[in-house]
Amino acid sequence: MIDRAGKIKYVIAGSASEIVIPDISQYRVAPDRLRGLRCVHTHLAREPLTKDDLSDLALLRLDMMAAVTMSDDGRPDQIHAGHIIPENEGRAPYRMLQPLPPHGMDIGFLKMIRAIESELSRSRILRQSGQKTDRALIINATFAPKESVETSLDELTELAATSGIEVADRIIQRRKKMDPKFVMGLGKLQEAAITALSKGASLIIFDQELSPSQVRSIADVIELKVIDRTQLILDIFAQRAKSREGKIQVELAQLQYLLPRLATKNRAMSRLTGGIGARGPGETKLEINRRRAREKIQRLQKDLSKVKKQRRQQKAKRKKNELPTISIVGYTNAGKSTLLNSLTKSDVMVENKLFATLDPSSRRLKLPRDTNVIITDTVGFIRDLPKELAKAFRSTLEEVESADILLHVIDISNPRYEEQMESVEKILLDFNLNPSLSIRVLNKQDKINEKRLWEIQRKLSGIPISAWDASTLSPLVSKMETELIKIKETNEYSSDKR
Repeated sequence: MIDRAGKIKYVIAGSASEIVIPDISQYRVAPDRLRGLRCVHTHLAREPLTKDDLSDLALLRLDMMAAVTMSDDGRPDQIHAGHIIPENEGRAPYRMLQPLPPHGMDIGFLKMIRAIESELSRSRILRQSGQKTDRALIINATFAPKESVETSLDELTELAATSGIEVADRIIQRRKKMDPKFVMGLGKLQEAAITALSKGASLIIFDQELSPSQVRSIADVIELKVIDRTQLILDIFAQRAKSREGKIQVELAQLQYLLPRLATKNRAMSRLTGGIGARGPGETKLEINRRRAREKIQRLQKDLSKVKKQRRQQKAKRKKNELPTISIVGYTNAGKSTLLNSLTKSDVMVENKLFATLDPSSRRLKLPRDTNVIITDTVGFIRDLPKELAKAFRSTLEEVESADILLHVIDISNPRYEEQMESVEKILLDFNLNPSLSIRVLNKQDKINEKRLWEIQRKLSGIPISAWDASTLSPLVSKMETELIKIKETNEYSSDKR
């Protein structure tokens, strides 16, 4: 292993068939920079660069990979070399040079490497000036049915877009069982990393939660940043939380996700810790990271307890004023905030993105018969809600627990509406949230034909609306008011009976 000054930094003794490249992580790389090291080794047979050679070249982002072959009498015969090339959409991210004789190796190496890095830098600037986002390769290694996998990857693509990430490509690997170490096979993982490089992707996103040991194993094999579905959702929440309560909940969830992954010192750690902790006397950085993470979690849990106390006081005040409460729940991007705006003529932020709004919003609504209610838009739900987020947002969902009526907004224009509806109802069940009445609100009726709408309405026993069109909400408002009167009469009857 030789650096750009021509100094030999490592000498590797391999077998007749392979060499093992040592840890070279101290030689940093960047999207527009190579490693600063070239690998020169021997091939005892007269063969060009092997697949393993080219994989190491691409994955480690070496300046160059070269193999010296031997003549029959044991003398150097030819030098086979290859180097990385800038983004090469759909093709291999490297180029093979013509074989060189031992006496003709002056190829202007430094000038060539500088030109490659200049092109890498130019490509990066062009992407930024064109306002393109980071690019990612998304992966699902699974034994689930193909249709289900495609649906899951479609949602992951939407999550990536919400986080400002462009999906360069997707990979599905069919497996009978998951690889406990790499999720997918090692060879397939290396191929995926090379595919990512060839498409200009700097990030790989797995469509399942990776265990701490899997994160470390994968990070030891490839140089690209690797995250899972849970971490992506946490990143989105971190970007979009605005209130103090929301920020506390998100930070708490991130730390709870991070803590078990601070298990060893390796290259994965720098990608996960994000600057928490620092070196101190008598302690390693890893120990400080763990200790400070635990301390921060305790502080955030105390802060969250205070928020819950304030929320209980607010609920007690509403109860004293005898104001009924209605909570809006539903899958993310089903139209909850739009419905709140149309009902109350408010201006809660609305975007056609997953998790456009995270912080709950409450508004007062006056119904036609002069009944005043508090209506609350809660955070959107999602399939396989990360357990860290589920725990952190428990206090927010207590609004649902105390609601007199629950409006379950369902996007019936989405082909996956039944699966989304079941995910929401499962989360409510997991939290033991059983309000006295739940009304299914069939949103986006304007996006499907009348026959399909009639079939869905009969199947789900819901009320069809278009949340953006206030003129379609009359049946829903009438249903809400009728049910509130029934609840009031029932409560009064129970009180008289006592």
